[in-house]
Amino acid sequence: MAQKSWMYSVLEAVQYEMQQDPNMLWIFELTPPVASNPGKPVINLETEFGRKRVCNTGIDEYWMAATVLGASLAGSRAATYIPYQGALMPFELIQNYAGKLRHMTGGKASMPAVWIIEMTGQTPGFAGQHSCYEEDSFYMHIPGVRTVIPSTPYDAKGLMHAALRSPDPIVYLYPAGLRTLIEEVPDEPYVVPLDKAAVRQEGSDLTIVSSGAGMPEVLKAAKTLTDEGMSVEVIDLRVLKEMDTETLVNSVGKTKRLLTVDQSYYTLSPGAEVIARVATNVDGAKYKRVAFPDAPPPASPEMFLWMRPNADHVVGAARDLV
Repeated sequence: MAQKSWMYSVLEAVQYEMQQDPNMLWIFELTPPVASNPGKPVINLETEFGRKRVCNTGIDEYWMAATVLGASLAGSRAATYIPYQGALMPFELIQNYAGKLRHMTGGKASMPAVWIIEMTGQTPGFAGQHSCYEEDSFYMHIPGVRTVIPSTPYDAKGLMHAALRSPDPIVYLYPAGLRTLIEEVPDEPYVVPLDKAAVRQEGSDLTIVSSGAGMPEVLKAAKTLTDEGMSVEVIDLRVLKEMDTETLVNSVGKTKRLLTVDQSYYTLSPGAEVIARVATNVDGAKYKRVAFPDAPPPASPEMFLWMRPNADHVVGAARDLV
């Protein structure tokens, strides 16, 4: 057990799985698979496993996504890291092939492929064509593909172990705004379930649901609300597909109030799906959404941060709801 960063935790899981499986591949562009952590050995996948297994490609995110899928269909587990410039480039391939091949083969196709999609567009300074603010909404929409979005280094490692061991194709969303997070993470391998949300705080007055980069601000808001005397239950989705409806319904069935907080666009955000699932199962509840406005993120960091949901937005919405 040691204090570890988000990316170190991820690469530690990848390193272990590659050590166990000599056929596993890692494909990347621009961003080398290297991570350092105080008091821990540097992880360098390319140095450890060689360039035949850890491949630095040209700048072609569609090719990277296709190669990983092809390798998995041929029997080799494979993962790739798609940086912010190409976060939506693989969408057509993942939607049209990865999401459908198991059905097209009558359930025979096994696809142990993982696409790590960087969500840098949800941080200031990436306006225009690099903003890519809607990856979570886009990828969670694809039938046949699991979509996960860890919000802590602990979950990042456990979900990566689970993803690499799964026979299913998995989009693994990386909220780049969390890259500075550090927490206690076990050295040994462990699995976080691919179908279970996490209750971060229990309460009885209000349920707040978020995921990924939304979680730090939600937890900050929950502390403020708790100090004011409100009993707040906080749920971290962790998995967008298949979403843990049972945990959501049980919570809102108790609190009768649901506030969703997304770093995605307001329309068809993950929170919209959360509310839809809960509303069909819980009578007499009240609902409210906080999300990024339906507008392209601006280049100005000040304007961007004004638009992006923060703890103050969450506190205000919670007070209105309760």
